[in-house]
Amino acid sequence: MIQDRLASWVSDLTTLHELTERLVKTGSLDEALREVLRAGAALVGARRGMAVLEPGDGLGPTSTVGLGLAHADLGTIETVPRSATSYGRILDGLPEPAATRTTVPGPVAPSPAAPDPIAVPEPIAVPDLLSEAELDPRHREVAARLGYAASYALPLATEAAGKLGAVVWLYDEPAEPVERQRHLVGLYSRHATEHLARLLELERARVRVATIAEELLPSRLPRVPGVQLAARHRTGPQGGGDWYDALPLPEGALGLAVGSVSGTGPSALAAMGRLRASLRAYAVMEGEDPVAVLSDLELLLRLTEPARSATALFAYSEPKQRKLVLAGAGHTPPLIIGDHRTEFVETSLSAPLGMLACWEAPSIEIAPAAGETVLLYTDGLLRRTGDPMDRAFARLHAAAASVPRADRTDPGAIADHILRTLLPEGLDHDVDGEDVVLLAARFE
Repeated sequence: MIQDRLASWVSDLTTLHELTERLVKTGSLDEALREVLRAGAALVGARRGMAVLEPGDGLGPTSTVGLGLAHADLGTIETVPRSATSYGRILDGLPEPAATRTTVPGPVAPSPAAPDPIAVPEPIAVPDLLSEAELDPRHREVAARLGYAASYALPLATEAAGKLGAVVWLYDEPAEPVERQRHLVGLYSRHATEHLARLLELERARVRVATIAEELLPSRLPRVPGVQLAARHRTGPQGGGDWYDALPLPEGALGLAVGSVSGTGPSALAAMGRLRASLRAYAVMEGEDPVAVLSDLELLLRLTEPARSATALFAYSEPKQRKLVLAGAGHTPPLIIGDHRTEFVETSLSAPLGMLACWEAPSIEIAPAAGETVLLYTDGLLRRTGDPMDRAFARLHAAAASVPRADRTDPGAIADHILRTLLPEGLDHDVDGEDVVLLAARFE
């Protein structure tokens, strides 16, 4: 008997270890919720389920994911009044009606000897849903339509993390987990809740960083005769220092700039904001000479940010003459996209700002034809592909060449096509801290 019990404990510990190992490998909230659903379904013997992320502090984000349920099924379940569902009672802190209450050992319940200000709800088991006389009519209708007859709901909450949400597993026939299953899924839910709490803080931090980054960039692009502008900006998980700018200059000229500051997080964002503001001032004073603009910027960076480097590209444009004079400091070359050519602009090799005692590089002049688009971008666009740089450049060229002819009259459509082609699954989260910036200027 002792050997059998020890073998059972070892088996349970092994199972929990394997499931928690899978859980900690998840890197997003939705991915983690799906893993919790899958693992919990295996522990309680269910086939379907639904997880709702709804932090108790009301600061979001919120999310609903399903296991074995289509998106339409989730919407159908959400038409049931929340107070009539077990997961809704957990989320809203409502007690289970006495007629349907099932006493379930709660491994995550707070100890009476040491009360916590955050009350952790008890799990709720409904072993025979359709036999409940007081079941809400809409709930009965939905259960019959989707074919589930029992449920087991568990809070995603601990005393330390607070209330994050709830998960409910659905049985096709009347059933409920036995005490051993309840104990295992309760232990697993503790680890799951702590992991979700960490992911939640990371997501909130990412959103805050992205909001700050967007506020530091232009709220809108200027309207200058002879040119159409469009910009796309995607902030990486840690928030990098990539930026862009477009500012009208005297006599109908236009200044275009993209750049990237080394580092990630709030300090890189602050440095990016200072650098962009300084470049705008230098562009107004001596924008016709892009080399002078970047030289001044390099001197400022060296004096105010001695431990930081940056890449930058500044172009002085006269849209009516379709002429650009540009200079780059360690930056990726622009790309010209037109009906008859798709080619990179040959720029002189130069070091990033802050890398040498004195930066200087010659400027070049280009003359795009009517209808052609000049695309400026940061190297985050290339790095996010996960390919070596030569391969990433080739993919960027192919993406630009494949822009449909109908979209070539819209710089925004060109930028969107390139993003979709290069990054079909969005930003690669394995490449931390890399922002993506595109600035497209189509000359008429």
